[in-house]
Amino acid sequence: MKKKIVGLCACPAGIAHTYIVADKLEGEAKRMGYEAKVETQGFAGIENELTREDLNEASLIILANDIAISGEERFEGYEAKTVHSSMHEILHHAHEVIERFFEKEG
Repeated sequence: MKKKIVGLCACPAGIAHTYIVADKLEGEAKRMGYEAKVETQGFAGIENELTREDLNEASLIILANDIAISGEERFEGYEAKTVHSSMHEILHHAHEVIERFFEKEG
């Protein structure tokens, strides 16, 4: 079974960058051989919302947000597999963020 990476992206304007970073994260995870699902919180509200099942199945949860997110309490209890990051870091270094987590995990 493939490892699954889920993420959440949210930026102050919630228009272009939210979706660009979400696409980058999802694409990079898939290129690395993982299943991926990314929620966006932006101008259009919450899209592709992560479910409890998504969070349970995830080997890694990446929160790439430059603003407060809606439903943050959903991520309580998943701290060991959650990485907090900025939108900029994921846009430019998604591969490295993912790699670092799994190297640390051993």
